[in-house]
Amino acid sequence: MTNQALSLVKRAQAALILIAACGAASAQMSPVGSWHSIDDKTGELKSLIVIADNGGVLKGRIDKLLRKDADQKAVCKECSDDRKDKPLLGLEIIRGAKQVEGKEVWEGGKILDPENGKEYTLRLTPIEGGKKLEVRGSIAFFGRTQTWVRAM
Repeated sequence: MTNQALSLVKRAQAALILIAACGAASAQMSPVGSWHSIDDKTGELKSLIVIADNGGVLKGRIDKLLRKDADQKAVCKECSDDRKDKPLLGLEIIRGAKQVEGKEVWEGGKILDPENGKEYTLRLTPIEGGKKLEVRGSIAFFGRTQTWVRAM
């Protein structure tokens, strides 16, 4: 191989590495992935939530219950829709969120609180370089925001 050809190969490799690194960084600024939810009262890990992208629409499910006293066989007794009496493990709690055009914000979906069976309007905002996720659930002007931590 000539020096010129070798130089082109090295430049191409460097470009591919740079493209891959940029892609990985931008992927982190998405709600897609695994998240630890935190108990508002105790500050302890509550559950592992997995958020997936299905054609531009996000859905999220409970993958693991992390509280020390959690009943791994618990069902959603308070739910009133198709999730009533379904196991909490695998329960879809996020439905229908889409990215706001030009922003790193996802909204337009719903989030379910399986403890009370209520659904809230959802807003997801990755923060701190995608290491954390602000999860806002609201009804009209009332709501609350939790901060979830990306699970490694």
